[in-house]
Amino acid sequence: MATAEDRRTMIIALAGATAISFAPLLYIRSDTTALTGAFYRMFYALAILGVLVLLSKKEDARDKNSRWLAFGAGILLAIDFAGYHSAIDYIGSGIATMIGNSQVIIVTLASWWLFGERPNRFILLSLPMVMLGLLLISGIWDDEPFGDDPVKGVIGGMVAAVFYSSFLIAYRQSNRIAAPAVNAQFDATAGATLGILIIGTIPPTSLGIEAIDHSITWPNHGWLLLLAILCQVIGWIAITYALPRLPAAHTSFAVLLQPVLTIIWGVIILNESPSLQQSAGMVLIFSAIVAVTLFGAAEESIPSTANLET
Repeated sequence: MATAEDRRTMIIALAGATAISFAPLLYIRSDTTALTGAFYRMFYALAILGVLVLLSKKEDARDKNSRWLAFGAGILLAIDFAGYHSAIDYIGSGIATMIGNSQVIIVTLASWWLFGERPNRFILLSLPMVMLGLLLISGIWDDEPFGDDPVKGVIGGMVAAVFYSSFLIAYRQSNRIAAPAVNAQFDATAGATLGILIIGTIPPTSLGIEAIDHSITWPNHGWLLLLAILCQVIGWIAITYALPRLPAAHTSFAVLLQPVLTIIWGVIILNESPSLQQSAGMVLIFSAIVAVTLFGAAEESIPSTANLET
């Protein structure tokens, strides 16, 4: 049974996921290219997080290896953002976000294998619901799926899914001692900022996406600044707080609330029109989130593995 502390932590994770759900909307409003939006959302957030770290003056007990692991996780996040923002351009905000967040399957199974976190039957029963929901939302069975170029959108979304799952696993491991969330988020954001900058130096034709545009325009960068504050700072600090305090499967399902809400914002604000099948997929995934939030649990399948953690 989940404790009161677990429920409180899950609420914080859900609040963070809700804040992050506005990211695609704000990126689209910025009217910038994929790498430009990805770079500056991280660049502005890095500056804000740096100030917060200095002001908080909280003790960070992580060793150098943990901090470098958080930085490396940020590099993985950079690749995720490159694919994710490209997918938004090709297939719309809601569907791109849902495909990218198929990481829930990868993280749940990988955490079972790597960390011995055995999911209970509610989580296991929710997995096929998530998988079917993702298939429906991808539009593969629709005659006219939503999106300008669904093929490129799915490719970008799958790239995002693979590297997002890798990021979540590495980032969670980098902060097992529950260090201040702001400090951990600063390290990961620094890695992501550098990673996107490196990707942006590769000739655009080799990736099929445009290079970073460093000209500062208004209100384009105003939207990116708001994106940095709401999503990269507030939203991800909440997620960072929750990651080391919840089993990986719980956090992954909490983060999966993001694409559900993003689809809703896309329909209401951006007038995106998912098909009937895509809407059914959203309902399936939301049902899975509710089931795992209320009844899900994970236990270490091999007790001795606890002694291997540092």
